[in-house]
Amino acid sequence: METKPHQKLHIFFFPYMAQGHIIPLIDIAKLFASHGVKSTLITTALNAPLFSKAIQSSKNLGFEIEILVIQFPAIEVGLPQGFEISSMATTHEMQEKFFKATFLLEPQIEQILDQHRPHCLVADSFFPWATDVAAKFKIPRLIFHGPGFFPLCAATIVILQEPQKKVSSDSEVFTIPNLPVEIKMTRNQVPTMLEKNADTILSKLFKESRECDERSYGIIVNTFYELEPAFADHYRKVFGRKAWHIGPVSLCNKAAGNKTEVRGMEASLDEHECLNWLNTKKINSVVYICFGSLTNFSDPQLLEIALGLEASGKEFIWVVRREKKEKEEWLPEGFEQRMEGKGLIIRGWAPQVLILEHQAIGGFVTHCGWNSILEGVSSGVPMITWPVSAEQFYNEKLATEILRIGVAVGSQKWASLVEVKKEASVKRDAIEKAVAQVMVGDEAEEMRSRARGLRELARRAIEKGGSSYSDLNALIEELRSHS
Repeated sequence: METKPHQKLHIFFFPYMAQGHIIPLIDIAKLFASHGVKSTLITTALNAPLFSKAIQSSKNLGFEIEILVIQFPAIEVGLPQGFEISSMATTHEMQEKFFKATFLLEPQIEQILDQHRPHCLVADSFFPWATDVAAKFKIPRLIFHGPGFFPLCAATIVILQEPQKKVSSDSEVFTIPNLPVEIKMTRNQVPTMLEKNADTILSKLFKESRECDERSYGIIVNTFYELEPAFADHYRKVFGRKAWHIGPVSLCNKAAGNKTEVRGMEASLDEHECLNWLNTKKINSVVYICFGSLTNFSDPQLLEIALGLEASGKEFIWVVRREKKEKEEWLPEGFEQRMEGKGLIIRGWAPQVLILEHQAIGGFVTHCGWNSILEGVSSGVPMITWPVSAEQFYNEKLATEILRIGVAVGSQKWASLVEVKKEASVKRDAIEKAVAQVMVGDEAEEMRSRARGLRELARRAIEKGGSSYSDLNALIEELRSHS
């Protein structure tokens, strides 16, 4: 399909129903809209209000960005009505049913494409069938991969070559072959569902996603070239796929002059209250702790975090997926009273970008989700890495070994997103030690200096003439001329 000179390029964006996928793809749709593209986001009824709030500033600026609502087939797979976001899954069975439901969305997407005939479909990698649907209407399908180039390279090699099977135990170290730098891991840190013989619907999803990668028009990556240049070149050269780096997309809100627009769920604590608290603190004195929207630690592990933070003596903001109760076994007795004025606990959702950008934040304890890694980089904050699942162990290697802007807390084993362990895998002493490494001393200052340098490179990348700005323009021009 070719765009005529008077016809505006129209692109559909279809994110997977999880906060870590929704937020960056909304930002990407806004970025395209700011470059003169008509952008339409596809989502479900439950998620639509979140989308509407997130795009409001773009609409106020006169950019063309809209929402189309589809029905999520929860009941058809045995889930309750209104079960429309992956964080609702608390068991493996619910998670499997949710993935199964995403495959049932294909007819609705086909109907929408037939009705609206956009020039391109940008769909999450979790929708492998979207490549064939787009092909029916002779439009390019671009894949949105959540991670950056380094984790994409590492994960693809592990999947295809399976070096983890050449070691004799789960804890034995192996080297990921054919990477520009030497990266070592253990079999414990590799997602088992990515193995070729794994037999679950999630494994099927990843297998089909890999196959559709090769048949799609290309991929969009939320990164900037200067962050991982060797791996951007490696991915394109070795795997022979078109790829455009257009990030960090979280900075698009700042570029539009709006840092406070809703990104994700409503904050559980008023933003002004949070910022006012930070305004009373010294520069680089506060540790920010957040493990994303899916990680669900056990009470014993949360207790170890609390004791480790208290032992560190550092001020902190801690985001926890727990509701306020009269008796909270995951907190040491009297903890909140002792930490009054020194620590702030946010139960639920936090305005992460705003917090990270505050000058009082000196360290970031993170689960190493790609969005969080990139938001930490964009804010110039060194990290304490605590990977749990997905590609997070690869992301940890990038932060600690390649970029050298973080230290590992000692997490050793990949876990299912719905798996809640009874014991604590990381103890208070390790947490206290990691906090000290990032917050105090010459090593901490060196990491902070490197992090600040990356922050400047990230901001230049999205400015006119920057690497991400130019790659986005190149992609738009290519789509305009596509026939």
